[in-house]
Amino acid sequence: METKSWKDIKDNVYGVKGTDRRDELERDFEGHKIGLQLKKAREEKHLTQTELGELVGKKREYISRIENNGSNLTLKTLYDIAEKGLGGRVKIQIEL
Repeated sequence: METKSWKDIKDNVYGVKGTDRRDELERDFEGHKIGLQLKKAREEKHLTQTELGELVGKKREYISRIENNGSNLTLKTLYDIAEKGLGGRVKIQIEL
């Protein structure tokens, strides 16, 4: 049995980088990673989703949705959660 790398699987199933389907997969994955990072930071601060939501003016359900898939997260909300809610900062990097 031939072992394939994750990159090979993505290339075969979703297409190579630069194709619409692959780019969508990569963006979704990045959103998911952001959600996991926010969840980890919240837990390290010993905050509940409700408490974090109160600090940034969002409902617990919204915080949960962000932590689970990072979807529909605006930059303003990301900054609010990271800075106001968690006392951290956001660093954004653009790769070309």
